[in-house]
Amino acid sequence: MISFFQKKTFFVDLLEDFTDFHNHLLPGIDDGAATPEASLEMIEKFGEFGVKRFVCTPHVMGEYYPNTRETIGKALEKLKSVLPLEIDISAAGEYMMDQHLMDSLEEGEKMLPIIGNNVLVEMSYFQAPINLKEILFKILTSGQKPILAHPERYAYYHSKNLEKYKDLKGRGCSFQMNMLSLTPHYGSGMQKAANQLLEAGMIDFISSDAHRLEHLEKLEKIKLNKKQVQLLEPVIEKSKALFN
Repeated sequence: MISFFQKKTFFVDLLEDFTDFHNHLLPGIDDGAATPEASLEMIEKFGEFGVKRFVCTPHVMGEYYPNTRETIGKALEKLKSVLPLEIDISAAGEYMMDQHLMDSLEEGEKMLPIIGNNVLVEMSYFQAPINLKEILFKILTSGQKPILAHPERYAYYHSKNLEKYKDLKGRGCSFQMNMLSLTPHYGSGMQKAANQLLEAGMIDFISSDAHRLEHLEKLEKIKLNKKQVQLLEPVIEKSKALFN
């Protein structure tokens, strides 16, 4: 008998030995996990997906989340004190591209990298920074490589021809998509943009951007069709290769 139902793959089944390098696991320093216990719950859930390696990326955002190497380092040590030894965990930052970042770069400060010279950056959801080109140029000339977090979430960049995204690519940005953008979690427009960028081959990496346990419970339910698997597999493999 011919089946008219296409077999679905659970997204999390693709994540064995994956390193999640965009998340808000560090306790008490941004809008992510509030306590080490909440962090541990999330890490245990990740473990069910085969994910046991993490780079924590708390927001670094002017006066709103004024995180530094010191605050991030202290939060990491606090979290490590409650974790099993088999968990491989480090920390970087998710840097808002704003005047605060520009000033610190002007003063010769280095951003905390995810790995090597790769740094995670983001923009406001309301508008791109006026001096975006200058900030990106400053990051690159400082010897670091920007990975733009969740490009699909910047509604002011959405368009059919992807020209604004192509411009960012031409300025040295890699793109990291959020896993939950495969669903309408952030809105149907963001899901559509994620699919458009995937189909155009413009997504380099994928990560969770998980802030709380509920986000991982949503990830667990994502089912993919054959086309989605084909589009996502090379992105997942490239994300893994970043740490190998």
